[in-house]
Parts: sequence; structure tokens; C-alpha cells
Amino acid sequence: MADNSDKNGLMYMLAGFGLGAIVGAVAGVLFAPQAGEETRDQLSEKLKDVKDKTETWVAERKKKVEMKEVADKLGLG
Repeated sequence: MADNSDKNGLMYMLAGFGLGAIVGAVAGVLFAPQAGEETRDQLSEKLKDVKDKTETWVAERKKKVEMKEVADKLGLG
């Protein structure tokens, strides 16, 4: 029982570090000494990158799930 609690605590801690890194990166971009247009362009580019990576990741996961379903139906899984 304590082992499960330890794993949950570690997951929350890692999630907190990840969220902190994201917030820190955004704050660094927003408070950097540059023109507003440059900041907007930079944020827009970063968001496009994240969107593209997320779409690729989702497509890969969907393909794996579909392949697993087919394998299960054929009795290969």
C-alpha cells in the first residue's frame, strides 16, 4: 500500500517539475527584453512546434492501438 503511495507522490513531483519548467520558459520569453511583435512571433512558433509534436504523438498512438486491435482479432496479440 505504501509502495502505491510512493509512486503517486513521485508522479506528482515529476508533474510539478514539468509544469514549473513550462511556466519558467513562458515567463522567460514574456519578460525578455524584446519587442512585443518578436515575443508574439516566438510564442507562436513554439506553440506550432508543440502542436505538431502532439499531433504526431497522437497519430502514432492511434496507429499502435489500431495495430493491437487487429492483432487481437487475428489471435496474434
